[in-house]
Amino acid sequence: MPQAFPTFDDVLAAAARLEGVAHKTPVLRSRTLDDRLQAEVYVKCENLQRMGAFKFRGGFNALAKLSETQRSAGVVAYSSGNHAQAVALSAQILQIPATIFMPHDASPAKLAATQGYGAKVIGYDRYSEDASALATALSHSQGLTFIPPFDHPDVLSGQGTAALELFKEVGKLDTLFVCLGGGGLLSGSALAAKALSPSCQLVGVEPEAGNDVQQSFRKGERVKIATPVTIADGAQTPMVGAITFEIIKALVDDIHTVTDAQLVESMRFYAERMKMIVEPTGCLSLAAAIQAGDSLKGKKVGLIVSGGNIDMARFSQLMTAYP
Repeated sequence: MPQAFPTFDDVLAAAARLEGVAHKTPVLRSRTLDDRLQAEVYVKCENLQRMGAFKFRGGFNALAKLSETQRSAGVVAYSSGNHAQAVALSAQILQIPATIFMPHDASPAKLAATQGYGAKVIGYDRYSEDASALATALSHSQGLTFIPPFDHPDVLSGQGTAALELFKEVGKLDTLFVCLGGGGLLSGSALAAKALSPSCQLVGVEPEAGNDVQQSFRKGERVKIATPVTIADGAQTPMVGAITFEIIKALVDDIHTVTDAQLVESMRFYAERMKMIVEPTGCLSLAAAIQAGDSLKGKKVGLIVSGGNIDMARFSQLMTAYP
């Protein structure tokens, strides 16, 4: 990786900024899951993070580093929901004005939470409009600082603190499965993993319908796809970030994909067996571990649950649609 890219030291610095602000989320175990995989499984529950997802870590870290001039002017971001809430809540805590572009079909719960944290929300069509271009244009016209959802050194360094906490609590792992959209959580986790558990096999997991990172990983260069149609709304990214991809290329071992039906199976497992509500995107890591099956036998395995923000009506609908 180029020397200017974030390092493990940046993850440690982010952890210091987040101390006393972000939750140190629990690491849970399930005897049923251990028995099913014949492995020792550790589940890092970022669904129990502030605003319900790991995104708070990166959002707060990025905003906390802004100058007083930047804070006074305000920030702009775009997101289907979790980064939106993360920036909105972080901006509220730090008293920074925030404007967020959110798709018209965003989860009502995520939209309500973002507005509840005091951010101004502007709608857009995720299938026909370029949210990054919209946010960039507004940042230029109004002098706002653009905080992208994943392709930003301070954002991804903050996201890496989830894996940092996991390794500090449970020690080295044989395999770590990480939910994957634009690559912020995976690239940040990779920085932590290679520093604290260098022999750990690091696997990113994205929806089968949106395998842009898998294609990019195999080709060695970023591949752009149409906005994928999947229930994993947090992973509907058409292309991996430039910064995140360089880290993924250098430090990640493989990229797996899972189907929407597998995500619902994992949602059901978390709800029934571990008494947790997890959104579809947050289930990518478990779905991939279940899919890996016998290859995990006898191993010490980590799963990062990225978030738990889903409307109960939508949760019920998915449980019914995938019996």
